[in-house]
Amino acid sequence: MDAPPALPATDAQGQATYGMANLRSKTTGLPFVVFISQRARARHDARVKVSPGPRVQPDQMGSYQLRPFQHTDGPRLGVGDEALLRAWVALNLDVLLSYWDGRIEFTEDAIDLLSRV
Repeated sequence: MDAPPALPATDAQGQATYGMANLRSKTTGLPFVVFISQRARARHDARVKVSPGPRVQPDQMGSYQLRPFQHTDGPRLGVGDEALLRAWVALNLDVLLSYWDGRIEFTEDAIDLLSRV
């Protein structure tokens, strides 16, 4: 029996990358969307991505490493928004890392544990 075809790294433009959950302002308290994911086959440490809106526009998504907190790729948030993201990550670091590592298996469970800034 043949193995199923591999899933694409990204879906059609406007869709979240497979395996990423988008968190709206109502959940985070931030004025932008945060995308979280589990490690899967990533070769890098835990990261979040940010976007001005829920529709993924690759040229508008920035990536931030969680430990140590730093911008890694894509557009950088403004100073004030980056400070808010840093505060939110610090407040939720245990949950974000537990989700990344798969100790929290379901996105809904991670969302229930997140705190707003």
